[in-house]
Amino acid sequence: MTGEPGAPATGEAGEPRVVIADDQTLVRSGFRMILGAARIPVVAEAADGGQAVAAVLKHRPEVVLMDIRMPEMDGLEATRRILAAPAGRDCRIIMLTTFDLDQYVYAALTAGASGFLLKDVSPEQLVAAVRMVRSGDALLAPSITRRLVERFAPGASARPAVHADLSDLTPRELEVLRLLARGLSNAELATELTLSEATVKTHVGRILTKLQLRDRVQAVVLAYETGLAGPRGTAPS
Repeated sequence: MTGEPGAPATGEAGEPRVVIADDQTLVRSGFRMILGAARIPVVAEAADGGQAVAAVLKHRPEVVLMDIRMPEMDGLEATRRILAAPAGRDCRIIMLTTFDLDQYVYAALTAGASGFLLKDVSPEQLVAAVRMVRSGDALLAPSITRRLVERFAPGASARPAVHADLSDLTPRELEVLRLLARGLSNAELATELTLSEATVKTHVGRILTKLQLRDRVQAVVLAYETGLAGPRGTAPS
């Protein structure tokens, strides 16, 4: 595990502090350079899941870029351990993968990761993703996320879903959650429901609070696991 000499204790101008976990040195170096150019501090790097957990507990970053497939301990187990630790509960984890459909990504989302990126992401998309999850939003690539959940959620249907009781939600909130499962952004939700974006944000916030969910990704997963959203993002008959 390596840290950056002289790395600031806090991000410049409110930028999130980041830990990069990937077993490929070139990937870590490339991401560090991209984030550094955007003045986003990388406080540590890790070559496996165990190092990633240790780095998070030591540095308490706001965001972790986590490779799924690493030696010793993979990114999935590292994600579980980080989010289970008091020091890691407020950390946002972005999973890194070379495949746009990977069962491990779905498992990571159910474990509490805030989204995922393909490793060939553009510099602009990487920087935007880190800032987005730091702000409390979730990183949803609508087409990929929808396909991912559709493919792997049925296999998890036998496992009891966490916070599966949707009875506390109002009809409008259920409608918003169903649309969230299609990967719609707040702007798209506002257009679909003929509401203001501010009102949509309020509805989304209430849904997350009532269901005790971290972010929109977990809401999407829950919508499929409870059957609220069907294979094509529609309510089951």
